[in-house]
Amino acid sequence: MKMYEKAPAKINLMLDVLHKRPDGFHEVEMIMTMVDLADRLELSELKRDSIIISSQAGYIPLDEKNLAFQAARLIKDRYNVKTGVHIHLDKRIPVAAGLAGGSSDAAATLRGLNRLWRLDIPAQELQELGAELGSDVPFCVTGGTALATGRGERLTPITSPPQYWVILAKPPINVSTAEVYGRVRAASIENHPSSLKMREAIEANDFAGICANLGNVLEDVTLKLHPEVQQIKEAMVKLGADGVLMSGSGPTVFGLVQKESKVARIFNGLRGFCKEVYAVRSMG
Repeated sequence: MKMYEKAPAKINLMLDVLHKRPDGFHEVEMIMTMVDLADRLELSELKRDSIIISSQAGYIPLDEKNLAFQAARLIKDRYNVKTGVHIHLDKRIPVAAGLAGGSSDAAATLRGLNRLWRLDIPAQELQELGAELGSDVPFCVTGGTALATGRGERLTPITSPPQYWVILAKPPINVSTAEVYGRVRAASIENHPSSLKMREAIEANDFAGICANLGNVLEDVTLKLHPEVQQIKEAMVKLGADGVLMSGSGPTVFGLVQKESKVARIFNGLRGFCKEVYAVRSMG
């Protein structure tokens, strides 16, 4: 038997860091939504008790370091599943890009194995499993649009924003999320983005309001480490994107575009700055 799962990328419409917690994580407030750039997973049941990961991408680990492998092992151990699984990852989301590609693969693995092995695990329980794997995994389990608090695992679903185009541009560098958060000084942050204003704009179907309230406090850290991210931001603005922001800890920059007539010009203009450029739709 085979199951197929889509693992979409996410972007942060706003990301705020409030303070560092006693457990070493940071208390955050984020509004996240999904875009139509996705990995695709094929899950095939194996009679032998093993987990096999394969992929057409030569740049990802295929062992215990892979979050999809960790998700499969977690669900097998937790629910005492004695059969195995072969997971093929058709990678489309850039790695270490601030788009939660690995987290979305893990979430898709949890969803797919829940169906493949007929475990009937409720969504809330799948999210709790996902929280053991990473802060973005619970959101990726259910997708949509949500306000995330805590270290990112506490979710409040909200209305999805109006449909728009999203231009994604990733420079040829990888950013360590741990390093970026390690350099954040929450007490020194002067301008905090407002989750309330962003949520109000989304619920009012106000595209201009969404663009006006984009904000990510991690930008200051990543832009100092990698000036090329700032160059991409400036290029997107000059090319006419309606709203521009770095996603997560970076280095991917996204531009929100309402008019389709602008998309080709922005897309082609950015190809002069980096090879990995994508024009996709938001997922309502």
